[in-house]
Amino acid sequence: MPLFMDIHHMDGGVGIDDVAKAHQADLATQGDHDVQYLRYWVDEKAGKIFCLVDAPDAETANTVHRDAHGLVADEIYQVQEGV
Repeated sequence: MPLFMDIHHMDGGVGIDDVAKAHQADLATQGDHDVQYLRYWVDEKAGKIFCLVDAPDAETANTVHRDAHGLVADEIYQVQEGV
C-alpha cells in the first residue's frame, strides 16, 4: 500500500496534547477505511503537524481525518522510505 506524508498548517500554533487526541481519533476511525496512521510529528510554535500514513490513496487518508475530527491536511505527498 502507498505511504503518504500529510501536512497540516494551524494558524496560531498547536498543542501536542491536542494533536495526540486527534491522532487517537484517527486510530479509532482508520479501520473503516483500510488506512493505518503510523506516526506524527508536531512543531507547536509554527503550528505544523506531519502525519505518516499507509493508505490506498491520498483522498482516503484525508477521509479518515475528516471523519475522525474534521482537520483535513493542507498538503499530502506520496513518499518512499529511505534506508
